[in-house]
Amino acid sequence: MSVSPMRPKGPPLNALRAFEAAARLGSFSAAAEELCVTAGAVSQQIKTLEDWAQVALFQRHAQGVSLTAAGKALVPTLGAAFDALGHAVRDLRHTARHRTLHIAAMPSVAQLWLSPRLRAIRAALPDVQISVTVTETPPNLARELFDASLFIRDQTGAQGKVIVENDTIFPVCAPALAAQICTPQDLMRQTLLHDQSWAGDWPLWGNAAGLTGTQLSGGPQFSLYAIAFDEAKAGAGVLMGHASLVQHALDDGSLCQPFPQTVATGKALVLETPPARHPATTTRRLIDVLTA
Repeated sequence: MSVSPMRPKGPPLNALRAFEAAARLGSFSAAAEELCVTAGAVSQQIKTLEDWAQVALFQRHAQGVSLTAAGKALVPTLGAAFDALGHAVRDLRHTARHRTLHIAAMPSVAQLWLSPRLRAIRAALPDVQISVTVTETPPNLARELFDASLFIRDQTGAQGKVIVENDTIFPVCAPALAAQICTPQDLMRQTLLHDQSWAGDWPLWGNAAGLTGTQLSGGPQFSLYAIAFDEAKAGAGVLMGHASLVQHALDDGSLCQPFPQTVATGKALVLETPPARHPATTTRRLIDVLTA
């Protein structure tokens, strides 16, 4: 008669994933954003892992959390394990007969920069289906199953990250409205359109133009830059344009740049691809198209 004794159970995979993300990002809330769950769910998963291991992995305090010695010891091995898992799953997916190229992009970049280039991508990759996912934060390409991401973010020369264009800002508006604006001071009499994600744009440009930030703080607020962009084209006000996002509208004349002065934000439109010693042909073609 065979005997099948109960075997010891390991911790849940989601608990390990929650711990690794929180340890790497330094907070439960940041881990929750990356994992698309609540901070409470991350906290509960980590508590499950601590109960299983019978050791504290984080110290909780009023200012946030910090790793214990046991938590710090776990991070390198667990991080490498999830990286290896991500590579293995990506390699498996690449064996599929019908290939799909998955691109993650921030909303404004997807709508205003990437969308006009999809035709060129399809032409360069006729045998590949294109999938675009909009997300507010850059995905971890070592873990998540995206082939590329496009975000306006801090500049970096890290492997797998290509600066497509440095981010510069300047006011833009419809041609009829531009006729009423001769100097930066004229902006005080105009409706200023604000994107909530880039709340510092107007003060940054205003300070460079000799205007104080408080003079430029009023006006409609939008959580989607593309809506503010459409409002600017409709003549509803003046928008702080990001060069990469408004250039096509400047080219076709639907928007005007009333002042020549531009300000660098210190960020850039960055194309990131997963870490790989030998990038796939599909990835190289995508980079060529988007950086042409």
